[in-house]
Amino acid sequence: MKLNTNSNAYIIIYSAILVVIVAFLLAFVYQALKPMQDANVALDVKKQILYSLNIRDLDGAEAEAKYAEVVKVEREINGQKVYECQVDGKEILVASLKGMGLWGGISGYLAINGDNTVYGAYFNHESETAGLGAEIKDSQEWQEKFIGKKIFDENGNVVLSVVKKVEDAAAQVDCVTGATLTSNGVDAMIKDCLKNIKKAEEE
Repeated sequence: MKLNTNSNAYIIIYSAILVVIVAFLLAFVYQALKPMQDANVALDVKKQILYSLNIRDLDGAEAEAKYAEVVKVEREINGQKVYECQVDGKEILVASLKGMGLWGGISGYLAINGDNTVYGAYFNHESETAGLGAEIKDSQEWQEKFIGKKIFDENGNVVLSVVKKVEDAAAQVDCVTGATLTSNGVDAMIKDCLKNIKKAEEE
């Protein structure tokens, strides 16, 4: 009996079989590549932490080795990851940051000196505008403006800020030009995460 390849039944069955085969192949490829993807994500996190410690331009193997050298302890404070590090004989605490920008999530790492100042900073984003909000990630020069800034006042309040007009050069950083809302997101993210750490230390 000859199949009628123009019939609706044939088209539906053929399409269904094709969808199942493609779905199976996609699932297989995803599972096969997942270990590599997970390893790349883990390496990217380590590189971001190193960036906050002003250690940049390392490839995969070099970054892995340097991370193992400088990061001594990884722990959580009220659900927030922090990393106890040692760089050039200095004890540095790196705090993970998460918040919201203009178009999506933003994140980063803030490296804190023992004298209550910023050792280094690195910020990332999911979907901020290229050339504007995306500069929180793309501009190393902007990230370096945080170095040396005061973090807490004598009462334990967070004074480190991202502002449109700097009035206190010791603790404030200029917002990214043309990206006020993204900069406000970075400011809120820093304050929320640092308050969380300070509160946990006082408990």
